[in-house]
Amino acid sequence: MGIFSKTCEYAMRAVFFIAHKTERGRRAGVKEIAEGIGSPEPFLARILQDLSRKNIIKSAKGPTGGFYVDDDNLKLPLAVIVEAIDGSSIYTGCAMGLPFCSEEQPCPLHNRFKDIRSDIHALLQNTTIAEFNEDLNTTLLRR
Repeated sequence: MGIFSKTCEYAMRAVFFIAHKTERGRRAGVKEIAEGIGSPEPFLARILQDLSRKNIIKSAKGPTGGFYVDDDNLKLPLAVIVEAIDGSSIYTGCAMGLPFCSEEQPCPLHNRFKDIRSDIHALLQNTTIAEFNEDLNTTLLRR
């Protein structure tokens, strides 16, 4: 079980897949990305359109078209992807999903989870797409 929505997981995996292909001088189409990350193609197409509209990835039409990232995209922190898809509630929401939980009325996990949320935010804000892609490529090459 992850901490992100399924949509956000697909978005992040798609961005990393696209970054990996771009690094090798290629653009990737929706079908290739969907197969590569195990996502339903129509669902992924909507996610990619949203990411493209928000300038997190780029797209080009035509026979050599597809999705890709440029140097500016690679400098974006992972937090941009998460916030584009899931919003910022991961940093503020209740760990148990309770609607009444707040600073004034904390649930039993509130204060302990506050530190975890802060750590997650720092991790996502301080790790760029390029850094994650490099680490991911290194990890995959060791297998």
